[in-house]
Amino acid sequence: MMICLGIEGTAHTFGIGLMNSRGKILANCWKTYIPESGGIHPREAARFHAQNAGKVIEEAMRIAGVSPQDLDLIAFSQGPGLGPVLRTAATVARALAAWLEIPIIGVNHCIAHVEIGRLVGKAKDPLTVYVSGGNTQVIAFASGRYRIFGETLDIPLGNCLDVFAREVGIPHPGGPKIEKLAKKGKKYLHLPYAVKGMDLSFSGILSEAIRLVESGERLEDVAYSLQETTFAALVEVSERALAHTEKKELMLTGGVAANKRLREMLSLMAKEHGAKFVVPPAELCQDNGVMIAWTGLLAYKSGCRQRLEETQVKQRWRTDEVEVTWR
Repeated sequence: MMICLGIEGTAHTFGIGLMNSRGKILANCWKTYIPESGGIHPREAARFHAQNAGKVIEEAMRIAGVSPQDLDLIAFSQGPGLGPVLRTAATVARALAAWLEIPIIGVNHCIAHVEIGRLVGKAKDPLTVYVSGGNTQVIAFASGRYRIFGETLDIPLGNCLDVFAREVGIPHPGGPKIEKLAKKGKKYLHLPYAVKGMDLSFSGILSEAIRLVESGERLEDVAYSLQETTFAALVEVSERALAHTEKKELMLTGGVAANKRLREMLSLMAKEHGAKFVVPPAELCQDNGVMIAWTGLLAYKSGCRQRLEETQVKQRWRTDEVEVTWR
């Protein structure tokens, strides 16, 4: 039995996960960078990660009850993500692997979300709706790779909600507060609906929503309309992908998966198509080291190997570029 330490570092969160090769989670610890104002600043986030890496690793090892000598593999998020943050996680991973003289594996962050969801949600072959502050993708496994059946053409859905919150003065975290405001909405306000083929666009919706607030519309009504419009577009693309792929499972993951209205809409759509609806636990929907550790184990056990010089980060590493050797 192998034990893998997984390092997540693509954006706000520096996470450490410890898993064994039987699929048991031994520890899941993280620290999250919260900017004092505005959006995420990559170099400040990287500095935060570097300052907290040692503490998070020590906490995870203590909770798991293992020593460094018990580790068999180091996995890390090789991409996609913010360059300075990715490089910090990769440096920590290389240092640990070299010190312990154990293998190292770079993992695609988006596919890691799918794989940990498949494990804990007991989903064999789902269509995955992955929505976060950094990514919005509709993913399915086909012809030996994870394929993207729909994605945002500009900003991710989570970023759309976060920016709207900041622009109208809603304090961090914006997403949950928008959800609360939306429940008090009484009037649907027209917003541009941008589905282009199988892809999505949220920047125009965001601009118009901010303009509506500035023109005096009730914040609750705008929040309600923003959720209904963006979620409907995402459900439409997901429904078409589900019909096309004929998958029998629909999985929702990523930070925006915490939104109960989005869950309700996707769940209803899945039910109409006779598909099982799966949402992993919140601590595994957000960015975490456990998903990196598990995907690293899957890759390593299937024969994937990397030399240290092959561990350069890949800021724009697309989901459909990854060679999947374990399925």
